[in-house]
Amino acid sequence: AGSFAESVRSGAWTGHTGKPIRTIVNIGIGGSDLGIAMAVEALAEYRLSGISTHFISNIDGVDLAHTLKAVDPETSLFVICSKSFTTLETLTNAQAVRDWLLRHGGEAAIAAQCIAISTNHSAMDDFGIASDKRLAMWDWVGGRFSLWSAVGLAIALSVGWKNFRAMLDGAHALDEHFRNAPFESSLPVLLGLIGIWNRNFLGAGSHAVLPYDDHLARFPAFLQQLEMESNGKSVRRNGTPVECATCPIVWGEPGSNAQHSFYQLLHQGTEAVAIDFLLPRSSVVDRQAQHDLAVANCLAQTWALASGDPAGEAPSTHQRYPGRRGSSLLLFERLDPATLGKLVALYEHKVLVQGVIWDVNSFDQY
Repeated sequence: AGSFAESVRSGAWTGHTGKPIRTIVNIGIGGSDLGIAMAVEALAEYRLSGISTHFISNIDGVDLAHTLKAVDPETSLFVICSKSFTTLETLTNAQAVRDWLLRHGGEAAIAAQCIAISTNHSAMDDFGIASDKRLAMWDWVGGRFSLWSAVGLAIALSVGWKNFRAMLDGAHALDEHFRNAPFESSLPVLLGLIGIWNRNFLGAGSHAVLPYDDHLARFPAFLQQLEMESNGKSVRRNGTPVECATCPIVWGEPGSNAQHSFYQLLHQGTEAVAIDFLLPRSSVVDRQAQHDLAVANCLAQTWALASGDPAGEAPSTHQRYPGRRGSSLLLFERLDPATLGKLVALYEHKVLVQGVIWDVNSFDQY
């Protein structure tokens, strides 16, 4: 994967007409799309110059049509990401791309401009994937946990191997923290136990993840699969029914947009909602004055949820908010590759903590 990323960065990788690759298109769905798309968007300021990245996932053909209109058949590299190479959505879109490439450059275009990440070599043979353009993945790793593996190739191609490596190193640092820190200071344990408290003792049926950096706009969607597919279970590991509530519904949007959408429910509604605020202190787009406003907004929301309007200063009953609504604030310096790695690993380990407590299999692949 590192050599692939370097050859794209340097311009050594060329399409079937000899032009360097300028566009990466990832074809996948679920764990072969969500985490990759999230990371590429989160690390937008670290993307290689002159390289654009697109994602095709849904079977309805919309992503496909829009992408093929936007890309050049001579300079686009297609990454087909499917463990089994039989997933209907991915194969349907991949076959449409294959037909498109055939019309523009024949079999030579497919051999030069298609990479596959799969365990099914016979299917890759049939598709025409060149033997030197295949990467393996472990069949025991669920897609929702796989962005660290060859599945994350599109991330490395987009931001370069150095930045992808930094993301891996950040995740490893959090892994080691989880392995070695005592429970009372372990971030995944604390986050997991807060989630258990909110779900099983305070009755919060949903969990809102609210990042105050637009780079993390896709992070809630990534967590939806990571958490709900892993721990959205009603059967214990031994096959008997679970006797308590398990994973809440995960949702969210970036602030401060979300403040103008659904925050009234968070402050005044009748539903109990668990909340995580994600807040970088520093701007990565050289707009610190504006980012300071986002920081102030985020901190004000955490205060208002907790403290409410106890003095009755609101001009009418309808404008009062009761407070006593807890939230968690995850504060970090800046959203760089290493920090993103730590953030993803933190929530992965949180899934394990909660799966152990609920006694469900967080890692099945049914």
